[in-house]
Amino acid sequence: MKHQVKEVVLKNGARGLLVNIPGASVMGYEINFRAGEYLVSKEKWEVPHLMEHVVLGANQRYKKARLFQAEFEKNGAYTNAHTSVVSVGYEAECADFEWERILRMLLLSISKPLFLREEFRAEYGNIKDELLARSNNHFRTLAISMNEAQGLLAMTDRERLRQMKNVRRKDLIDHYRRTHTTRNMRFIIAGELTSRESKIKKIIEAVSLPKNPDRFDLPNELPQNLGRPVFVTRASVKNVYFGINTFAMKRFSEPDMDALEMVNTMLTATLHSRILGEARERGLVYSMDSGVDIARAHTGWWFGAQVMVKNAPALFEIIVRELQRVKAGEISATDLDSAKQYLLGRHQRSGQTVGGTMAGYSGRYFFDYVVNDYNAIPDRIKAVSRDRITKISNQMFSDRIGGLGVLTTSTKRRELADELHHQIQPLWS
Repeated sequence: MKHQVKEVVLKNGARGLLVNIPGASVMGYEINFRAGEYLVSKEKWEVPHLMEHVVLGANQRYKKARLFQAEFEKNGAYTNAHTSVVSVGYEAECADFEWERILRMLLLSISKPLFLREEFRAEYGNIKDELLARSNNHFRTLAISMNEAQGLLAMTDRERLRQMKNVRRKDLIDHYRRTHTTRNMRFIIAGELTSRESKIKKIIEAVSLPKNPDRFDLPNELPQNLGRPVFVTRASVKNVYFGINTFAMKRFSEPDMDALEMVNTMLTATLHSRILGEARERGLVYSMDSGVDIARAHTGWWFGAQVMVKNAPALFEIIVRELQRVKAGEISATDLDSAKQYLLGRHQRSGQTVGGTMAGYSGRYFFDYVVNDYNAIPDRIKAVSRDRITKISNQMFSDRIGGLGVLTTSTKRRELADELHHQIQPLWS
């Protein structure tokens, strides 16, 4: 969607992006605080998550969560909240005709929660149910187990359930008071903003939150190499879930991240990609995912899939071979052009809704306050070269920090995990 973006710094210390999308029929809001699990002890890990649930409950004006939600949703508006290791975020989307009402209600819930005992108890039960459901997601369980083993900030859902007994209502209130300040607030508002900017700024500047403390620093995580594979057993799993992680101990520049995204696309993003395409053609695996992550002081690259036991070694042979080939610069012009065309099309598709347009800014802005030049992304994609891909692929393995995780039916398959671990070691040599 055609749009203009502007960063604003408000009198109360809050900062945000106003994304004007002329003619848009909906408005989107996201309000972010550095208030995630890295700010609490392991015993209190669930405090930010529980807090986020209760904040969108009863407040100064609406004395029960259901009353607030009934009023909020009466014209079809949507609201939600989410918690990560780093952040707590509150979001909403509504029809354009009620943009001001929804913005005021969202800010009311964030600034005037009551933290009722009965709602604390109810959300305590809801979160136990949520975590139990999440624990059945085997990819999630394996990824978190690997992150924990490699020294990153993480906790499995089963362990989170065990730690919930340590959380008290007072913990939520204390964490809220510590983190929900205007200088720790970042926001993105998108939609038809013509002639509305001044009113939006006044509404947010009037929010009833303390100004200090300032925005918290990002956690400084230091990933560690795994000498042996992480091994998780689930009796019901008859095949093999696996994850491969590798880390570079530096935060890549924008051009280098573009190159890493490009080679990641080339290897697994499509049914004709170099790893997934061949594996599908040989009947080895139905699907496979991979992705890149950036943190305060490191960059990560991961691969994962579920595969039949008998097919795992052959799939790993393809993974290792194709990664070694890109590290050696064996990238054809056809492969590079195809990946560029795919990313250009994906970029164009991603911005066809208000929410999709917001998502193009939120990741970087909430992370390190960079305002993406949305219109420059096609030129950035076109600028990626084979030499940069080769360089960056080698850098992702040169620090020799990586590892394998396997989730499967029983300890009887530990030998298979060790064999697969041995199979991928040449990548870091």
